[in-house]
Amino acid sequence: MVELQRRPGTMGRLLVVDDAPDVRRVIVNLLESEGYTAAEAATGREVAAAVADGTADLILLDIMLDGESGLEVLAAIRRTSDVPVILLTAKMEETDRVLGLRLGADDYVTKPFSGPELAARVMTVLRRYSHPSFRRETMRFGELSIDTSAREVRVDGELVETTMKEFDLLAFLASSPNQVFNREQLLARVWDSSSTWQDEGTVTEHIRRIRNKLDGRGLRCRWIRTIRGVGYRFEP
Repeated sequence: MVELQRRPGTMGRLLVVDDAPDVRRVIVNLLESEGYTAAEAATGREVAAAVADGTADLILLDIMLDGESGLEVLAAIRRTSDVPVILLTAKMEETDRVLGLRLGADDYVTKPFSGPELAARVMTVLRRYSHPSFRRETMRFGELSIDTSAREVRVDGELVETTMKEFDLLAFLASSPNQVFNREQLLARVWDSSSTWQDEGTVTEHIRRIRNKLDGRGLRCRWIRTIRGVGYRFEP
């Protein structure tokens, strides 16, 4: 079972997927030395469980797994999640690179790669997916606090684990209290995307997850309100 609890002060939670244990361990050690929390997986089933739990901020996925294709695993990820994915491969033809990018990969790295190169690629993709420039470092709304510097959400001081996009969406809405945003606007502002390229249901699903996580603290999620036929707004 993949466990990816964020450690205090780390830069993000990464899942390394490779069928070679020694390769996974080398990559995990490298990433942890760069300040990340990293876990290992060897199969598509383990990846699916981590994606369902929303515990990874980025996945490094080998394209050749034992008995299954990394591209098939990527396609399965993209059916339910927009978590960033970097493909790792010892040999990758141009057609595979193109297919991987079309399936939703954010980048690819060809083995053998250097530690600094991999760390730089990870940082670039995570930076592309993050939106750190909110108006305040910590926003407080009663028992709810959103720290945009540490990228932490707390209710009554208790940490609420969120994925990267869940945090970005909640922080974006909270940074404009009482303003209504439709799904198209949220795709553009939070995902740098549009309904032409991405299903608006992505927004709906992320709102549902945020509400469930806040509800899990024994509270009804009263901060995010659905405006029927329009979109969502944050009510402080």
